[in-house]
Amino acid sequence: MPAHEIPTLVKTFLAAGDLSAAQYKIMKLSADNTVTTCTGATDLPIGILQNAPDAAGKPAIVMIVGISTVSADAALAVGAQYGTSADGQADAKTVGTDTTEYVIGQVLQASTAAADHISCTVNCLNPHRAA
Repeated sequence: MPAHEIPTLVKTFLAAGDLSAAQYKIMKLSADNTVTTCTGATDLPIGILQNAPDAAGKPAIVMIVGISTVSADAALAVGAQYGTSADGQADAKTVGTDTTEYVIGQVLQASTAAADHISCTVNCLNPHRAA
């Protein structure tokens, strides 16, 4: 089944730069009303990019809460908790091990390889650490 989406809370920010290769990656705030791709596993995510703005200042549509398509960093099992990897892709988080990393949702559709587009829940209103 192809990845699917159910948006609940979506906000338009401004792209901090060229995000044309970052659609379905995990974003973080970079300045007032501006987003960029997460670049560290400990970054605090704001949501998942839904479009592909090709320059700074263009609208960047970010899903903060809902069910979203997301780009997987590696194979992910259904039910796994996930957060960001160092390149903004979904990465499995292990509670009690990844204590400095944020969990933003749960995998609904398994991935078999990096860059697979899969469906996941997303809740970046109040992400928690995998403690």
